[in-house]
Amino acid sequence: MSYETILLERKQSVGLITLNRPEVMNALCEALFNELADAIDELESDNSVAAIVITGNDRAFAAGADIVEMKDKTYADMLADSGLTKHCDRIAQCRKPVIAAVAGYALGGGCEVAMMCDFIIAAENAKFGQPEITIGTVPGIGGSQRLTRLVGKSKAMDMCLTGRMMDAAEAERSGLVSRVESIENYLQVALDAAAQIAGYSRPVVTMLKELVNTSLETPLEQGLKAERAQFKASFALDDQKEGMTAFAEKRKPDFKNQ
Repeated sequence: MSYETILLERKQSVGLITLNRPEVMNALCEALFNELADAIDELESDNSVAAIVITGNDRAFAAGADIVEMKDKTYADMLADSGLTKHCDRIAQCRKPVIAAVAGYALGGGCEVAMMCDFIIAAENAKFGQPEITIGTVPGIGGSQRLTRLVGKSKAMDMCLTGRMMDAAEAERSGLVSRVESIENYLQVALDAAAQIAGYSRPVVTMLKELVNTSLETPLEQGLKAERAQFKASFALDDQKEGMTAFAEKRKPDFKNQ
């Protein structure tokens, strides 16, 4: 499939999606969201791909929604599920691990897209924010909800109500991003992390992703029950036998993803 607003590459077992509207700092238009959802579909159905990285460029991951495209939409348009909200959860619904590699601005929808990913690796120049209040609206694709779960009520209120930006160092301290790397290395670090994940047992990776997400959505007791059930279920996998045998024999495991 050919794309106009994104670039799609395969680097062995890792799929790399690059947001590609540099003339508008990767502003998120309807076409980009449609293509991003299609690319996730393509990579998720490709058995040669085990993990995905989403990135932008060194100046901007995505500086927000395309306001020029959005400004004249009506309430009826939005109720009809048009525009940015149509495919907004596709990244979060992907069963394969998705890493955001963020440099420069990740504002509004850009911050929301990054938060849909499983974790964020940021360049030192990264800036995050939910500035929707400054243009007379509120976050629409998870900003008020995911941000609060990641950084807590006080920090989320501060960012959403003032519209201020958070730099990479503060984002790491607050739990929004997992690592901060140099502008020269951040993308390669994300690709290396994805390749490392791709080298593990894919059924176990799927189990772990589901369990961590469960921890955000259920009470502790229910989450612990889910974890113990998946732990026991992993003993039905050949990969569990191979992994533990390899450990005992002091060698690298050869996972077969079964």
